[in-house]
Parts: sequence; structure tokens; C-alpha cells
Amino acid sequence: MFSGNLGYPRIGRNREWKKALERYWAGQLEEGAFHAELKTIRLGNLKAQQERGIDVIPVGDFTYYDHILDLSAMFGLIPARFGYAGGEVDQATYYAVARGNREAAASEMTKWFNTNYHYIVPELADANPDLTRNRLLDAYREAKSELGIEGRPVLVGPYTFLKLSKGYAPNELDGWIDRLLPLYAQVLRELAAEGVAWVQVDEPILATTLAEEDLARVARIYETLTREVPDVKLMLQTYFESVDAYEAVVSLPVHGIGLDFVHDGGRNLAAVRRHGFPSDKVLGAGLIDGRSIWKADLQEKLIALTALREWVSADRILIQPSSSLLHVPVSAAQERALQPELRDALAFADEKLEELALLAKAGRSGTESVAAELSEAARRRRALAESPSRQRPRVQAEMAKLSAQPDVRADAFPVRREAQRRRWNLPLLPTTTIGSFPQTPEVRGARQKWRKGEWSNEAYETFVKEQIREWIDIQTELGIDVFVHGEFERNDMVEFFGEKLEGFAFTANGWVQSYGSRCVKPPIIYGDVELTAPMTVAETVYAQSLTSKPVKGMLTGPITILNWSFVRDDKTREEVAYQIALALREEVKALEEAGIGMIQVDEPAIREGLPLKREQWQPYLDWAVRAFRISTATVRSETQIHTHMCYSEFHDIIDAISALDADVISIETSRSHGELISVFEDHTYDKGIGLGVYDIHSPRVPDAGEMCGMIDRALRVLDPAQFWINPDCGLKTRKAEETIAALRHMVEATERARERYAVQA
Repeated sequence: MFSGNLGYPRIGRNREWKKALERYWAGQLEEGAFHAELKTIRLGNLKAQQERGIDVIPVGDFTYYDHILDLSAMFGLIPARFGYAGGEVDQATYYAVARGNREAAASEMTKWFNTNYHYIVPELADANPDLTRNRLLDAYREAKSELGIEGRPVLVGPYTFLKLSKGYAPNELDGWIDRLLPLYAQVLRELAAEGVAWVQVDEPILATTLAEEDLARVARIYETLTREVPDVKLMLQTYFESVDAYEAVVSLPVHGIGLDFVHDGGRNLAAVRRHGFPSDKVLGAGLIDGRSIWKADLQEKLIALTALREWVSADRILIQPSSSLLHVPVSAAQERALQPELRDALAFADEKLEELALLAKAGRSGTESVAAELSEAARRRRALAESPSRQRPRVQAEMAKLSAQPDVRADAFPVRREAQRRRWNLPLLPTTTIGSFPQTPEVRGARQKWRKGEWSNEAYETFVKEQIREWIDIQTELGIDVFVHGEFERNDMVEFFGEKLEGFAFTANGWVQSYGSRCVKPPIIYGDVELTAPMTVAETVYAQSLTSKPVKGMLTGPITILNWSFVRDDKTREEVAYQIALALREEVKALEEAGIGMIQVDEPAIREGLPLKREQWQPYLDWAVRAFRISTATVRSETQIHTHMCYSEFHDIIDAISALDADVISIETSRSHGELISVFEDHTYDKGIGLGVYDIHSPRVPDAGEMCGMIDRALRVLDPAQFWINPDCGLKTRKAEETIAALRHMVEATERARERYAVQA
């Protein structure tokens, strides 16, 4: 019995990867030195797995930005607007696809299944696929020559790649399979010629709801690959959920099947018991949670392993994480400041590798060989379970009467709309921003000085007020209609709130990749969630004192806080969401009582929390919507509730969005080139709505004419009287000069649109 890994965090223990990318983009690191730095990080990642006794180590999972973009580049699938003429994709073109440049907008970015990781969506229209360079072969050779590691190359499978791509019609899918299969076969053939024994082919799409014709296509793909390249063994890897068509999947002509036994709801294990497992295949047993930061209940894992051995011989079981460890921080070794019972219960990537090796040892030598380690792991889990932080009396009392909590506004939207119109008297097509303004080096530096104790609370508060005043003046000069205070006191839209709520903890170095070089440090929800003092009132009230224009209060919603945190594993996510919602309701009340009459409760993460199985969507949406409404339902009718969502495909959840009952919603649409607007051609939406008119994730500044095109397309299907104009997301990652220039163009585009649409409105 062996241990294996599916993927390792790219970013380095201290985010060396992120820092190298950003220095390179800024022109502070020449290309040769850049490649050398990334090679050092890459080899360090491999060595960490080697040192922890992992038998099967993945290679090729490292990336210069995103693994899906890597595959697009490897197959020459670069959109024509980037001037690509074939051959190996150079570094400038690669990063232009991800980030945009002066001539071309970046490719769309969206969530990787139901995780918090974003990938670059492949664009296939007019592409001519060709193998530009076998990067997996390079990765295999490097690991073997530098470290003596006989690595297992990792490749996203053809069907997952195509189902996540855009730019082709449904009836062209089979044609694209035929175009890509020879390239996949060529990659595998070159690996086989090098002596590679196994290749991991990731097909997480198999954990979603698939039709019979999908399964037939998958069968055709793997029949072709194994026939054309018989000299390499394929480990077909699924993750994030159970496989519905279990019998069809395990019957595919591959040499191993990887199954998730953590996030499967017990269905994969039940399928193995009911149908058995092929005697000619290896089972990749995903027993350690690749997305959680908690130490595993190793006794429970050994029970599952024992059950599997009734059907699969030990020599055909490869003990793995449930998914790539990309989704967790690198190491918990540096988290010395946390309280002991919490610190001892953490398992990041390196600790999970140790758990994998421990389970494999138990499988080979019996549980008595690891008895001491099992006992210590159980003690650590028990200490956290008994912590007073998980038994807060006021939270327990509120949750006990949850069914009586109000979750409906006192008046219906038409009544509220009229009350808000009288109060605010906004112009046609009101302009606003989503919340944050640039987090400049000065802002970040001030926060660091304050956190290190180099600045007093008073000095830091004075600095934040200066930033707020400056950007209130900028918004006034630009002619924005509804202001924000800029969130200069906030490090992250979730971490900031977690720091002020009981039940949350924060790591020193618990970073994970969100997209590109953007890393986040998710809070840990380890106890009962409780608000003990207002969180946002002081800064918002100060900003409002500087202007007669309305200033929005800015909060992060309960589902986004939930989905962007590492969540305790002793309660359901629904229960934790309601605890957060009750705490936020108190903050909403405090803002309203302080005179803030527009309150934005952002929920960019509602859709990404959708289960992969469609039949499980509605129960999730029901409690997600209820949590949002618990947060906002108690405000007066003239108080306007806003929300914001980004990087979502809304076609299937438009009814749930409407059910949130927010007075105004802003939605990202710029990177999807207006495709979201088609939703409103088929669905009536009666509340205020702003579809982002430019992409804030790119340094590119679009002109007013381009934004006018976005506005015009939206107003073909939406009433100008309900339309707001805004960027598609917060502006914290942009430079001040980019932000001001883009907002100036946005206001100019709005003025043009007001002239055109005044009569229609």
C-alpha cells in the first residue's frame, strides 16, 4: 500500500512565487532570473513531498499563473486578439491572456468548480490546436535529474478541459474532441518514450451531473488514448464529489481510478461496496481532505480503509488526498501565535502529506505500528471540541430560536422603491463603485506599522481618515453619485470582519492562491460566531460627514464569509451561515441607527458554493438566501440594501438572486463580454441592477466609448430606470491613476447614456 499526492501549493512557504511574478511584471526581475527563481520554488515543492515520505509525487502541477492557461498555451489555444501566430507561447503573450494588455482584454476568469480558485477560461473560437511544447515532459525530466524523483505527470483531461472552455457550439463538441485527442496522444507518447510509467489525468467533470451522451464521449476519449498509447498507464482522477455513473466510470479502459471519499457524502464508498471495484485497476483512495485545514480523524479514515480492503487488495490501493492540496496553505509549522488547542488541530499541505504517509504505514504494517500517532491525533481533535469557544451561551440561545428569526422585509419592493426614491432623489443611471479603492504601498505600509506596534491606534486612525477624505474629494470631483469610504482600514473583505467577530482565528502565513499572484489568507471559523462591538460604523459615519452625497455602508455577506473561510467541521455549513447572519444583522442595525441609509452586503460567493450535483442546488440556495435575508430584513423601507456578485454564471440561479430581495444588485459582466446580459433576455428582473462596465482585474483602462457599448447592450433588455453604472468589482488591486482614469471614463459614458435614454426612462 502506497501514498500519493495529487498536487501541491505553488506559492511557496512565504509566497515567494507571488513575489517573483509581481517583480517580473513590474520589470524588476529579468526573464532568466525569473525562471531561476520559479525553478527553485518548484524543486522545493517536490522536495517537501519527498521528505515526507510520499511514494507517488505529481509533476507538472506547478504553473506560472494557472494550470488551465498552461494547457491552453501547450496546445496553442491563444485568442487571435493577442497577435499569436503559432509556435511556443512566449511569456508576454501568456501573461497578456491572463491579465490583458494595451491592445487586448484579458480572457475570462471564473471559479474552478466549487472552490475559491479561479482559472482562465480557454477560448476555442478560430483556434488551430497544435502541441507547442510538452511541458509535462520538461517537468518529469527536471524532477528526475535534479532530485531523483520518478514523478507522475499531471494533465487535465480532454473532457474537463473542453467542458470548461468557451467559443464553440454544442454541436461542435465532438469535432473538438477529435481535434484535441491527437495532441493528448502525442503528449502521452512522448512521456512513454521517456520512460514515464503513470500519468495522472484529472477529470473532475465526472463528479458533476452528466448525461448519457457525455459518458459515451468520455468512453470514446479513453478508448482512443489507451489504444494509441498502450505503453503508459493512466490514473483517471476525479474529485470534489461522488461519481454518479460509478459503474460506467470504473469500467473505462484506464489503469487506475481516483475517487474522493471525503466530499462524496458516502456515495463513492457505498458504490464500491455495492458494485465492487475492477480487479485490474488501482484505486486512488482520496481519504485525506484536500480542502480542509483540520487534522483528520485518523481512526475514521482507517475504518474507511478497512472497508475498502474488503473489495480492493492492499497492493492496489493508493492513499491520496481528496483533491490537489492547491486549496490549503503550505505549512502550519509557523502558526505559533494561535491558542494551543486550535494550533494543534491544524493540518495544512505538509501536515496532510504526513497524514497520508501515516495511513499508508498503517495499511502496510497494521495500526499498532502507528498507535502513538493515532492517540495523539485523537487527543488534539478532542481538545478543540471541548473548547469554550464552541459553547457561547448567547449564540446558542439565538440559534435555539432560529425558526422565529425574521427573514422578510416589512414592505414589498415596489413600496420600498418609492420610499427610497423620495429619500435619495438620484439621477437616471446613478453611478457608484463597488466598495474598495486602491490599497497603495502607503496604505499597506501603514497597516503593517500599526500591526507591528510601530504606530499607535490614534496615528493609524488619523492616516485612514486622511485616505477617506482624499477619496471622498476624488469622488466629488469625478461626479460619482453614490460614494463609498474606500475600505482603507481593511486588509481583506472577509479577514477584516473575521478579526472583529468572536469565533474566528487568523494565521500568520496561511496563504492560498485565489487567482494569478493574488493570494488570500482565509479566516478560520473555529468557534461560535458572535458580534461584540460595531465593526464598520466609525469609518462610514466619518465619510458621510464629509459629503452630502450618500455613502454606502459596506459589509461582506454571510455566505461569502462562510465560503471564503476555512470552516469548522463539527457543524453543518448551514448552521455556521446562520450564526454569521445573526451577527451581521446587528451590524446592519448599528449602521442604520447611525444614519447610514444605503448598506451594501456583498455576496460574490453565493454561486461558487453551489453543490456540483444539480439535485442538491435548491436546498443550498434556500438556506443561502435565508441567511442573507436574516442579515438585512429588519431595516426600514427607505433604507436601500445593495449587494454585489462577481465571476458567476447566473442563468441557473436568477430566481435565487431575486429572492435575496436586495434593492440593488451589481454583477460582474465585463470579462464575459456582456454574455451575462443574455440572462435578462429570458428572465424579468424588477429591482435595481448594475452590470459592471469595465474589468478591474486588468491594468487596462477602457475608454468611454467601450463602456458605452456595455451600457447600450444592457439597456436593450433592462429598463434605464432600474440601471446603475459601476465597475465590475472593488478597486483595491488597481493603481490610483488607473482607477481615476477609468472612473472618469465611466462618468463620461454615463453622461452620454443619460442623454440618449432620458426619454425612454
